[in-house]
Amino acid sequence: MFLKLKAGLKPRLSCAALAFFASAGAWAGLPTFCEQSQDISAADQDRVLRFAGVVKQELQASGAQVALIARAGLDLSRFGQLYSHAGIALRDNPGGPWAVRQLYYACDESRPRIFDQGVSGFALGAEAPSRGHMSLVFLPEEDGALLEKAALDKQLALALLAGKYSANAYAFGTRYQNCNQWVAELLASAWGRLDGQEAPREQAQAWLRTRGYTAGPVRIPSHWMMFAGQFVPLVHMNDHPVEDIHALTLRVSVPAAIEDFVRRESPQARRVQVCHNERHIVVRRGWEPLGAECEPAPGDTVTALTP
Repeated sequence: MFLKLKAGLKPRLSCAALAFFASAGAWAGLPTFCEQSQDISAADQDRVLRFAGVVKQELQASGAQVALIARAGLDLSRFGQLYSHAGIALRDNPGGPWAVRQLYYACDESRPRIFDQGVSGFALGAEAPSRGHMSLVFLPEEDGALLEKAALDKQLALALLAGKYSANAYAFGTRYQNCNQWVAELLASAWGRLDGQEAPREQAQAWLRTRGYTAGPVRIPSHWMMFAGQFVPLVHMNDHPVEDIHALTLRVSVPAAIEDFVRRESPQARRVQVCHNERHIVVRRGWEPLGAECEPAPGDTVTALTP
């Protein structure tokens, strides 16, 4: 069953709980994470909604029917990651034009679900409203049509949904799943033309392996942090190969890994990045990374934000 959300609303917990690792010693208080809420000022909300409006304009102007979309949700800089949460933006999503189909952890049900969410709500899901990043990847016509068809196929989308959630799910196991892994497996089912009838997740992961998909790697800074992560809710180690744990390197699907795979498999794919800070909104077209500080370079489009 799909739960459609109105723009501006968001499920209680996003995908990016890898950042739980980053709070040394703070994990003891995390069982109440689902009850935590974020206050946002009117000024911050206005800026984020203007940012989301620019993202929506880029989607509308693309001429595409579908886009891979990712946002910076939580600070994963310690793990060398900017973007944390990926989904599929669909022009003809039943939940509204360009609503994002994605996996979220539903706190009220203690399980993962598939949600449709407007771009504004997707943007408001970021942890720090003072800055934000989104990445859009537009695909060539045939590749895009295959992904659109798969994403709108509810039976397939739900067949790929695991029953148990783990923020750091091993990319080649079926015991758990995180939001980015669902996107990777949906992409595999689409481009591999898999029927999804029997062992759909296993089929998708096998196809990803044959095509050289490289999940992560997410490098954990210390053995202590790896150990502490075992006590964090929604983070699990029992699906990862022992050698990966010893090497402090987890093969977890993250947006950067998915985008790298798409760029290699579909060389004509186009990327647009949009970011904001308290001073401006920046749009960059192309694959050159747009840094975490959201500073423009020659050729970028810049919109000043007045106080």
